[in-house]
Amino acid sequence: MEKQVKVALIMAASLFMEFMDGTIVTTALPDIGKELKVSASSGSLLISTYLITVAIFIPLSGWLAKKYGKKRIWLIAVLIFTISSLGSALAFNFEFLVAMRIIQGFAGSLMTPTARLIVLEKAPADQLLKLISYLVWPALTAPAIAPLLGGIIVTHLSWHWIFLINLPIGCIIFILGYHWLVNDKQNANISFDWLGFINLAVASAILLIGTELITYNTRLLGWSVMLIIISLILAIGCFYYLKTTVAPLFSLNALKIPSFRIFQTGGSLFWISVGALPYTLTILLQTIFGWSADRAGFYVVFIFIGNISIKPFTNKIIKRLKFRGALVSAFILVMVSSVGLAFINKNVSIWWLISLAVISGIGRSLALTTYNGLSFSEVPTLERNSANTLNAVTQSLAQGMGVSVITMVVYLMHYFGYSMQVAYSAGFIFLAILIIFPLLEVLQLDKNIGSNALK
Repeated sequence: MEKQVKVALIMAASLFMEFMDGTIVTTALPDIGKELKVSASSGSLLISTYLITVAIFIPLSGWLAKKYGKKRIWLIAVLIFTISSLGSALAFNFEFLVAMRIIQGFAGSLMTPTARLIVLEKAPADQLLKLISYLVWPALTAPAIAPLLGGIIVTHLSWHWIFLINLPIGCIIFILGYHWLVNDKQNANISFDWLGFINLAVASAILLIGTELITYNTRLLGWSVMLIIISLILAIGCFYYLKTTVAPLFSLNALKIPSFRIFQTGGSLFWISVGALPYTLTILLQTIFGWSADRAGFYVVFIFIGNISIKPFTNKIIKRLKFRGALVSAFILVMVSSVGLAFINKNVSIWWLISLAVISGIGRSLALTTYNGLSFSEVPTLERNSANTLNAVTQSLAQGMGVSVITMVVYLMHYFGYSMQVAYSAGFIFLAILIIFPLLEVLQLDKNIGSNALK
């Protein structure tokens, strides 16, 4: 196995650990709340504080990677993440556990973009699709298998083990990374844009808090909307600041490239949709259908099976249909599966449910591999650090907003008098509607876009 592929697999393992940790906690919240004597709404802070911390500190990762070297920052991030996972497992009260989750989020904010940068920064355009296929699978598999793995762990062991499983993964990838990663150039004189960082961090935090707030109580809808509007105003101000300042937190030049820009616009909506679907299906099967965590997780894991089943053919499909055709096909698959899930009930045929989950997984895998391969295909090497930071920020925000947005839709439907079954059906329709914008956006592209990465 060539060294480039080995490094990509190590980085993918670190991404898997981070993505898994962001979602697996959901299954354990009832047990954590019972043992640490907190309510379910307070327990959800373990998810929201983690995601908000990741979003806030991601912009710091690009600067630290330039100043101290990508290898050093990645190793430190893995070490902090592993130690804070042990601290989470040993938490003696809820406040200490929240503190550990914040530290985990900080480590994740450094680890995820740096891992991607290590693989992509100097990769030739014709190798991007191959290398990105290794980096995409953690984002695809972690949310799909987390409900099953979390359910098994909580049912047969204890909630502490959802954090302890990070220890062997963290130790192994730290050792392999230390030996296989090359020491890269450092730039001790590089300055940091504190104003840009604070502006973006505050805008990101307020946006995630605004979308999260409505999940606690529908009476907070007014505050939620107000916070989202404030965050959008701050984001616009931050955009113009980064665009005009001499030494910005990260450059926005990559947004001039259509193949990169579409992943930040329509791609963010797509990420919200596919990121929220496994969670929505899991909650529907458990709370509305009354299935056990094990049983619900078993069927949701077929999304993961769909991801894996298409993976050996993904690059061939992209090369045959080209980037635009592959994205359109993937969007249609995701929309069909989302609409299909809107009409399931307690008496649903198991094979129909499995088929929809597999179709959703195939669409997710094909779309995200295509998006990632296309987004960096025309970005110059010198711009990839900034492009990677921007990409990580938007992806993290979309991932953090996914669960909150779909929860808000379901809560509002129920608030206006619809049954929870109908509310969840509307939620799946909403996830399908989100795909319309990226579909229309991609249809406007040149059919040969990104062809330099398909040679």
